[in-house]
Amino acid sequence: MTKLKFGLVGAGGIAQAYAQAFNESKCCELTAVADVRSDAAVALAEIVGGNAYGEYKQLADLGLDAVIVATPPATHPDIACFFIDAGIPVLCEKPLCTNTADAIRMTQAAERAGVVFTMASKFRYCEDIVKAKGILASGVLGDVIQFENAFTANVDMSRRWNSNAEVSGGGVLIDNGTHSVDIIRYFLGSIESVLAVDAGGTQGLSVDENVKMFAKTANGVTASVDLTWGINKELPNFVSIYGTNGTLHVGWRESKYKLNSSPDWTVFGSGYDKVASFKGKIENFASAVRGNDGLYITPADALASVQVIEAAYASMRQNLWQPVVEKAAAAI
Repeated sequence: MTKLKFGLVGAGGIAQAYAQAFNESKCCELTAVADVRSDAAVALAEIVGGNAYGEYKQLADLGLDAVIVATPPATHPDIACFFIDAGIPVLCEKPLCTNTADAIRMTQAAERAGVVFTMASKFRYCEDIVKAKGILASGVLGDVIQFENAFTANVDMSRRWNSNAEVSGGGVLIDNGTHSVDIIRYFLGSIESVLAVDAGGTQGLSVDENVKMFAKTANGVTASVDLTWGINKELPNFVSIYGTNGTLHVGWRESKYKLNSSPDWTVFGSGYDKVASFKGKIENFASAVRGNDGLYITPADALASVQVIEAAYASMRQNLWQPVVEKAAAAI
């Protein structure tokens, strides 16, 4: 099978994981890298055996099969729409963008052009997350009573674009919280309302760095989310599901579940593998481009993630539960 040729816009930290994933992929290859920092583009291109470019628009004339957008969120709409309008499928890193209006613009552009388009949120491609969804769907855990998600680490964000609201759209809530929203919707369905609380910070950032969020789903479950850049809690699990018949944990190094009727835990996974998850991103996207498979994260999922995060920031400002209106782009 001929490998699909990908271009990558953005040669920052996340691009290194993509480089590793492409080097392990049997169906895709990264042949072009664009970044305004020419030295970064050249360095990454050397790793994958591709070519480097200083301007993303140069990639449009290379006959690429798809493009990955891995630049700061505020730049996503213009870059993604440029390639979409050129008829090139786009895999856009999360967060999709910083506001609902731009998310609608992107999804509508893809629909008009008839090209494959989605958001890349790495945990949806984590093997243990997929297995956990299957276990939950089987009904062995019973009805979900509580759902917990935590992304907690002590990371100096003071010199990174993530803490510049003009390009990031916010702080830890939009950054890691986009993963949280996508995970919750994957397991539990659409989110009807959110409550987000800024728990303060230690780094003196102008954006949120410690956030507690609660999300009520359409099926009546309340999920709790713990997000921080300032505290390393060393939690073994990043997803925990408590059901009427049992408990399930998706961990960083081990995933397991236990039924109330049994004293023993059943291990079903070896935890989060970053490179494997990135490989899953590009290969699911490639399969969709070939017309062989559906997208794990649809454009509707991507749009909904932006709508929920936007509602969460409104909740944080007002200190109130905020309704989420998940409307399809075509209906707006």
